[in-house]
Amino acid sequence: MKAVKRLLENDESRINAVIEFCDNVLKNGRDHYRENPSPLFCDGLNIDTLEQVKWRFSDAGEVVISNLATQQNLFRTLTSLSHVINEPKYKAAAIDAIRFHFDHLIDESGLLQWGGHKFIDLKTLEPVGAAEKNYVHELKNCFPFYDLMYEVNPKSTEKFIKAFWNAHVYDWEELDVGRHGAYGLALGTVWKHELVQRPSFRESLGLSFINTGNDLIYAGASLYRLNGDKDALRWAKHLAYQFVSARDKNTGLGAYQFTQPKKTEETDDDKITLSKFGDRAKRQFGPEFGEVALEAKVLREGGSNSIYGKNALMQQQIAEEIGEGANDMLDWTYDGLRSFATYAYIPESNSFRTMFTDGTDLTGYVLKRNGYYGKAGSMLESYFAHCGFLLSYSRAFLATGDIEFWHMSRSIAKGNGLGEIGDQPGREVNINLDTECSDPIALFAIIDLYKATTCEDYLNLGRAIGDNIVKRSYHKGYFTKDSTRIHAKFDTLEPFALVSLQAAIEDKLEAIPSFINGAGFISGDYQFPDGTTETVYDWELFNLKRGEDITVLIKGSGSP
Repeated sequence: MKAVKRLLENDESRINAVIEFCDNVLKNGRDHYRENPSPLFCDGLNIDTLEQVKWRFSDAGEVVISNLATQQNLFRTLTSLSHVINEPKYKAAAIDAIRFHFDHLIDESGLLQWGGHKFIDLKTLEPVGAAEKNYVHELKNCFPFYDLMYEVNPKSTEKFIKAFWNAHVYDWEELDVGRHGAYGLALGTVWKHELVQRPSFRESLGLSFINTGNDLIYAGASLYRLNGDKDALRWAKHLAYQFVSARDKNTGLGAYQFTQPKKTEETDDDKITLSKFGDRAKRQFGPEFGEVALEAKVLREGGSNSIYGKNALMQQQIAEEIGEGANDMLDWTYDGLRSFATYAYIPESNSFRTMFTDGTDLTGYVLKRNGYYGKAGSMLESYFAHCGFLLSYSRAFLATGDIEFWHMSRSIAKGNGLGEIGDQPGREVNINLDTECSDPIALFAIIDLYKATTCEDYLNLGRAIGDNIVKRSYHKGYFTKDSTRIHAKFDTLEPFALVSLQAAIEDKLEAIPSFINGAGFISGDYQFPDGTTETVYDWELFNLKRGEDITVLIKGSGSP
């Protein structure tokens, strides 16, 4: 009882941390580079100096990162806080930033200047990006906050979603899709095409990765939900089915993509892994494993997370919001989760096998040659079942009552140190209030369980995780990975999870955005102080430790 009392006493301090964070973001995280500043946000700042985080391009020089795609969870946090504490200024700030993009920064085709390879320099308000990527449009598992975008400007949101599909579907009849989309394309008859089912694993110039497919599916389904566009839903479901039809016919596992990259160039160098040289799994595994050796048929950590973590969660969410018209998407999702639990899960270690979708276990396999999946002589390993998978399986159980999903939820929860969540929701519960878990996704999963059961044990476990989040990540009024890090990323999930917890405590969950585990990213060439360039991800900038040299960290000698 003392532990519960302590947790209850911390309710105010947790939400106060979110309020202070949001106040600091509004104060120090926006445009201050002109007399009449724009309402845009930077992506993060140095918590010691308050200097806004920058990128260095070889052509554009040093720029201040302002990427709307890497601020969507920040906007969900701001919107949620406005609802929870009845203070409109936070949501209003998010609305102002979105409106500015729609009014001033959208391109002629309707695309926003955002994503994995393009963003706004807050100093100049000009689009900048990775020259070697040709300044393309890219979203991968981003899941923008379309509800707020539509509230701000319905016509521009509709136009963006259509432009998004228009830029990333290279051939509608062949459904040749890719992660890179060109800006400036004229909007044709988007979605006014015949649905054609083509064979899986056909060669294609596009790369049909599910992390891009997820965003296209989510965009189309969201537009149907927002304005009733039936063609948008029809194509979203058609694209979703391509991944389903590419699953292994015996195991039901997969698929990370539904095509294979067409070889357009030759190379004998097995250290070069670009897709233009052909399917990367075929190159590395083909001599030993034959026809199963395709990228589409490899299940490893990143791909599995996109399929059974992000895709499963996203499709459950949109199907719940759409209703009967998306029941087939639910069936596909649940069938996939059952197969993954049956063939891939290792309960003893709370991990999943690295494997081919036909059931061939690659865990422990020593690579025979260099390639995309590692260097020759290295061993493929299983990967931990993190709480992103817990969230997928617990939501699936709450919707279906399928006991197999609950068994997976219990096992993954125990494996993540959360204790016994019960033989059924709310029954025989023995949660671990001394857990060291500080994963915000775990907190979202526990909030789900509380929402479905109103069992106070789950809410108290959520409080314990919330306290751990504050202890680990809340420093100098911002959220960082831990106390050693100097950069705060505003789009981090921790404040969104904490304000969602407070909404659960106050019975206000219905008023705030749902969590669907999306996030933007940036990658591209970064110029170091010595003049050299190397491909960098924005998370590397935000992982920089106090006193650590940026060159050492990003070039592989520092801490991950």
